[in-house]
Amino acid sequence: MQKTGLKLDNEHWYDHVPKSVETSHEVKVTIVWNQQLQTDTTILNNKPDIMISDNEKGACVLTDVAISRDRYVIKREAEKFLKNKHLIMQMHIMWNAKAEVIQ
Repeated sequence: MQKTGLKLDNEHWYDHVPKSVETSHEVKVTIVWNQQLQTDTTILNNKPDIMISDNEKGACVLTDVAISRDRYVIKREAEKFLKNKHLIMQMHIMWNAKAEVIQ
């Protein structure tokens, strides 16, 4: 299996762990997943599933992935917003970035 210069073992493809995208001064967007974010204060939920940061605009999008039945969708959205509320405030204070949560 060969995709974009990445060679994976067909037999053990499930063992592949992708590396997070590293940032540099030329990079406009940073994408990290399953990575703890450093904050000034202790926040219990500072590890979003996916974080996309636009370095030029100073904006971040936190994505929290969950699978729920149809009748629990609104409840899950509210839980995720409350879970990430303190992290969003810390991102605004520390990074001067506007952050939002996508469910």
